[in-house]
Amino acid sequence: MISQFFVLSQRGDNIVFRDYRSEVAKGSAEIFFRKVKFWKEDGQEEAPPVFNVDGVNYFHVKVVGLLFVATTRVNVSPSLVLELLQRIARVIKDYLGVLSEDSLRKNFVLVYELLDEVIDFGYVQTTSTEVLKSYVFNEPIVVDAARLQPLGPAAIFMQGTKRMPGTAVTKSVLANEPGGRKREEIFVDIIEKISVTFSSSGYILTSEIDGTIQMKSYLSGNPEIRLALNEDLSIGRGGGSIYDYRSSSGSGAVILDDCNFHESVRLDSFDMDRTLALVPPDGEFPVMNYRMTQEFKPPFRINCLIEEAGQLKAEVIIKVRAEFPSNITANTVVVQMPLPKYTTRASFELEPGAVGQRTDFKEANKKLEWGLKKIVGGSEHTLRAKLTFSQESHANITKEAGPVSMTFTIPMFNVSRLQVKYLQIAKKSSSYNPYRWVRYVTQANSYVARI
Repeated sequence: MISQFFVLSQRGDNIVFRDYRSEVAKGSAEIFFRKVKFWKEDGQEEAPPVFNVDGVNYFHVKVVGLLFVATTRVNVSPSLVLELLQRIARVIKDYLGVLSEDSLRKNFVLVYELLDEVIDFGYVQTTSTEVLKSYVFNEPIVVDAARLQPLGPAAIFMQGTKRMPGTAVTKSVLANEPGGRKREEIFVDIIEKISVTFSSSGYILTSEIDGTIQMKSYLSGNPEIRLALNEDLSIGRGGGSIYDYRSSSGSGAVILDDCNFHESVRLDSFDMDRTLALVPPDGEFPVMNYRMTQEFKPPFRINCLIEEAGQLKAEVIIKVRAEFPSNITANTVVVQMPLPKYTTRASFELEPGAVGQRTDFKEANKKLEWGLKKIVGGSEHTLRAKLTFSQESHANITKEAGPVSMTFTIPMFNVSRLQVKYLQIAKKSSSYNPYRWVRYVTQANSYVARI
């Protein structure tokens, strides 16, 4: 049960505000934004997703630069409210096509209509795009996606030889092509978030993949779809069944620890030939979520060395090596490393001919940051940093610095080797041949190397 819902811009402007129960003061949006902008508690630089101010619980998620916020005075499940905020953002994106400050302002009537159907007197009714179609009657005002800064999964696929159409994932579920026709197409995204921890000597201590198969359908008439995965796919560490603890089916097999499916998925032939049958609902939805702790080759190797270089000085050398094929490119790579608290200055030296790289020393929280616009598979990059201290180190310097963490996005690559073998759509006629787009992406969830 929530009292208020609002959406704020990065500047703190109130774009959407809905008060369902009149239990929380009207100035809550201003209180929330000031608290988040100037957060200083617990030694953290960013506010947590849930916090309490004067008896009011604030829940928020950040989606493409916008803050989606809910407030309540009662003790509700934080996971429930955070999931609700993500789903509201997804529903609004399904209807508007593009989620941005501009599209929300131009379609505020449609957004308020959606909010009144999704939540009634603070209680959730439905977050299904399919169900809401029966109750929502306003048409979206289409915002030109070309003018927008590319954010989120849609942007990371816009590279390589086969580019997607510009309107691909920025189309409303209600919108038609010029001339009133609907472009028949379907998108399947395999998105994997990987967590890896390396020891100081480079060995892998922990590794895990959290994956999801997302689907967005623009097919008229809701035809049945069959989606085939790897035939050597096993679920459960023991092999074929999660309850069957025999030896695993071959070293090359893809072994998932566990998985769950969307309610529309039928698993009649899944055990036989690893195919999923479903009639996709409107909007974006997860067909399957899965988790995997089987050993995999990490996409990057990180080596870090820090040593004293005279009185009140030290030198840091960070090497990053891409372990994936040379036809794959990683984007928006950021390497961070906390430095000793008494560091006063850091000067950086990049390798000769370095392009698209930036370095920064965040003095407020004593952190080294190294950004690389892109890294081609098989390449190696090195950063040298000379540190100046305000006092002598009384302990081992390596214990006061690190660990090195890394964030990245690698389009058209997945480490689990889970693949969509084919995507079959029930034909209405011999000429019916909709566009099919299958895309892969790997992102860092927690990628850490100890020093």
